[in-house]
Amino acid sequence: MKTITLATVLSALLLSPLACASSTNQAAAEALQLAVDHPSRSPANATRDKYRNPVATLQFFEVTPSSTVVEISPGGGWYTEILAPLLAAHGTYYAAHFPADSSSDYYKRSRAGFVEKLAANPVYNRVQLTEFAPGNSSAIAPAGSADVVLTFRNLHNWYGNGGDAGMLAIFKDFYKALKPGGVLGVVEHRLPADKMSGDWQKSGYFPQALTVSLAEQAGFVFEAASEINANPKDTADHPGGVWTLPPVLRLKEQDKDKYLAIGESDRMTLKFRKPLTK
Repeated sequence: MKTITLATVLSALLLSPLACASSTNQAAAEALQLAVDHPSRSPANATRDKYRNPVATLQFFEVTPSSTVVEISPGGGWYTEILAPLLAAHGTYYAAHFPADSSSDYYKRSRAGFVEKLAANPVYNRVQLTEFAPGNSSAIAPAGSADVVLTFRNLHNWYGNGGDAGMLAIFKDFYKALKPGGVLGVVEHRLPADKMSGDWQKSGYFPQALTVSLAEQAGFVFEAASEINANPKDTADHPGGVWTLPPVLRLKEQDKDKYLAIGESDRMTLKFRKPLTK
């Protein structure tokens, strides 16, 4: 029933060009909510909505049912379960996963699991599986094709592998994939400014100011920050880094109730835009 309703809402949204902006925004929000409520979603993934706030997050990043969206490193497909039904009828969804020829066993297993997920349900039939390899922007999506590029909780990994230069190259890849006026949406575990000392790079958290600086160096304009995914209970100084918190719970039973009470990490949610003209 929800699948039919989603199709109805999408048709109404896209066939009403004269609707006022508020009505269009409301219809887009309804379509996002229906995608979040889609019956194909994993119940385990849906329980994390209270931490990841997918409707508000995707709306902030201007994702609509007719968008061309690139998700970088979709992992096990948490957002794929939402973006695939949302974009199936009128949009395009590129899932830029680890390269098929990667030498990393972890990358191979992760990609294989994602491929298996896509094959298991026809809701994923229109997902376009591409590759994310830093420095090879053409593998992500055709240049200038994307309305939105999304990355969720990846910056700390990329920075650990390539530092400032590596991250800058990655942001430039995203810039090339976007249309002029397109949006780069970033969600990441947020490192407080007063904790940028010692081995912060091993914590899994990342500085917001550094994120903005590197994105701007790549040509983006920093447009807005949202507290949609903030968690003031998270002090970002846990013994096992961000992985101390759920869902990983690195310390297992040690202080488990304490970390469950904190919840998932405090996250920055940043929107950047590719300028219409240089």
